[in-house]
Amino acid sequence: MTRRPSPATFLRTGLLLAWLLALVPLQGFAQSAPAAVPPPPTRTLLVMGDSLSAGYGMAASEGWVGLLADRLRERHPDWGVVNASISGETSAGGSARVVDEVVRHRPAVVVIALGANDGLRGLPLREMRRNLARMIGASQFVGADVLLVGMRMPPNLGADYTRGFEGVYRDLAELFDVELLPFLLEPVALDRSSFQPDNLHPTAQVQPALRDHVWRSLAPMIERADAAIGD
Repeated sequence: MTRRPSPATFLRTGLLLAWLLALVPLQGFAQSAPAAVPPPPTRTLLVMGDSLSAGYGMAASEGWVGLLADRLRERHPDWGVVNASISGETSAGGSARVVDEVVRHRPAVVVIALGANDGLRGLPLREMRRNLARMIGASQFVGADVLLVGMRMPPNLGADYTRGFEGVYRDLAELFDVELLPFLLEPVALDRSSFQPDNLHPTAQVQPALRDHVWRSLAPMIERADAAIGD
């Protein structure tokens, strides 16, 4: 005759199984728990520029815009950067694209860094002024704050043209009441070693200096946008 386990044996076995089963989900959870995912950005900084902003001759992440995106991610994690810069872009190209870009991304801040290719091609200044004005107006229409980033031309284009070229940025900044950074390349312009062999595009090594140069004008705008959202 087979002996049946005693009630005490059943109790001990049940307690042991319950204890083992309780450990399994806890261990599995500890091993498979996903890392915390940061929330997606809620505000956008849109950059519209040419090869100087697109990171010509280097990885996009090495350019000043890519480095700026890293800084924003660290200091203002609710901000994202859209770099809509294109190598060879002119103010006419930017003017043709700007409405689609601002409607698609609804940026809080727009950085307009165009005009260098216009100047190198000797574009009439009235055309450059009209194109940049359209870009500023479209950005302001969607409620964005604008940082207008200027350039300077070499003296071989003539004193009248170079002075007028710089004046376009000043006049537009005053007319539209936007922030102006007069010269993107100011920190590196006089250092030949800061440029690639084409003598036009800064090297990857000096991109942090350009980022810091732009950041000094941009940071107060980011703070204002944050404050406006909080009000």
